Parts: sequence; C-alpha cells; structure tokens
Amino acid sequence: MKFTLLTHFKEFPKKSNTGRVVLDVLGDEAEQICWDRTKPPDRLVEEIEAGGVALVYPGAAGEDDEDLSGINHFILIDGTWHEARKIHQRSPYLQKVRRVCIKPAGKSRYTLRKNQKEACLCTAECVIEILRSTGDNAAAYRLEERFLAFISRSGAKPGTAKAESTVSDD
Repeated sequence: MKFTLLTHFKEFPKKSNTGRVVLDVLGDEAEQICWDRTKPPDRLVEEIEAGGVALVYPGAAGEDDEDLSGINHFILIDGTWHEARKIHQRSPYLQKVRRVCIKPAGKSRYTLRKNQKEACLCTAECVIEILRSTGDNAAAYRLEERFLAFISRSGAKPGTAKAESTVSDD
C-alpha cells in the first residue's frame, strides 16, 4: 500500500503538520509531493491513470465511497481546509480520481489548530483509519503511538479535540 501526501507549500515549515509523522513511520510506503497549480506531478498522474488510486476527500452528500477494496494507493491533501479546497478545485487530475471518505470511529484527537471542521481528521489520523480498515493493524498501532506522542509534545490534549481538519488538514 502507498500513501501520497499532496502537500501545500505552506505546510512544510509548520510544526503542527502531522504529515511528517506519517512519513517517518511508514517510510517507503509514504511520499510527500509539494502541490504546484501549474505543474501536475507527472508520476502521480500516471499512477492515477493506471488505476487502484483513490483520493481521501469528502464529497457531496451521498457521493462519498467508504469501500476501500481494490485501492492500493491513497492520496491525501495535506493542508488546511482552505488550502485543501483550493488544491482540489485547481487540480483537474484530482477531480478524476475515485474519492473515498473516512468515517472515523470517534472524534479527532488533534487540537493543534483552530477553526477545524467537525467530524474530520488530520492527515495522520486518516492514515491510521485507512491502515486499520485495510487490516494493517501493526502499522496503524505504530503510527497512532507516534501521533499521540507528537500531539502530546506539542501541547495538545488527546481526546479533547474539536475535530481537526480535512482528510488531510494538518
């Protein structure tokens, strides 16, 4: 399984970004690509066209797909909700990808940013949920442990979140 974090350039210096935790824990199974409006990532576009790829991003009511079968590559937009919407709207190649929605078991534990969307998860939490849903409980556990340590070190209180951003908003 592969995870691509399509990251807004403003996210790279942010200490609150959980994408770096995903990259550290998953190693070669995760990659980070800096989103560029005018230069779509050729390799990612090719992988999308080959199939087996899904974008973790909420759609309109009734539009989201919760079935993760047949997917071996997940794309997550790594940025704030505002940034994620822009990235999605300005990337025609993303609009062609099958969208899946993560239905979390509970509320987000990520509280490092303000103005978060209700019932949404940060990037690391999305990946944890995907790993669990696809049966990779060992990787999910490792990532969750690192994520909890990350938010603990950053001053967040696990379990008290309003629910963090997008499917990729940290």
